[in-house]
Amino acid sequence: MAGMDEFVGRLDPDMCVVTAAAGGERAGCLVGFASQCSIRPVRFVVWLSEVNHTFRVARTAEVLAVHLLAREQHALAELFGGHTGDREDKFRDAGEVRWREGYGGAVILQDAPAWFVGRIITRVGGGDHIGFVLDPVEWGGRGAYDGPLLRLGDAGGISPGHPVD
Repeated sequence: MAGMDEFVGRLDPDMCVVTAAAGGERAGCLVGFASQCSIRPVRFVVWLSEVNHTFRVARTAEVLAVHLLAREQHALAELFGGHTGDREDKFRDAGEVRWREGYGGAVILQDAPAWFVGRIITRVGGGDHIGFVLDPVEWGGRGAYDGPLLRLGDAGGISPGHPVD
């Protein structure tokens, strides 16, 4: 595995916050495993850890929202990556999160430079994460933002809010 660890260690993907709403619950987490997975039709996949509170809400949701963060939004990344919804409501307890409801009841983070809502079209297994394949149905963000996005290297000091087994 050392060779694979070396390969993966060279990657520095954009981080995103994925939010879900279902059954009267809202959840969100910092995600490093996400990518466009089809050109025509456009599809995007986000991978959620099965031990994560957001996964448990997302598995019954109809849509997910995916948000890119600006590099200077480290506090927001810390909130969604370093805290767990098992113990707190990140949207209520952390007063600095500005959000609104979007398509299908999705939770949209209003300060994200870019976001989209995707209808969940399938789920696929992939080890300790489940991939949610999304069909984009709504998008937006701060059109004028052209600064650097938050990347894995920027979020390296955030300790996961949920257990890593």
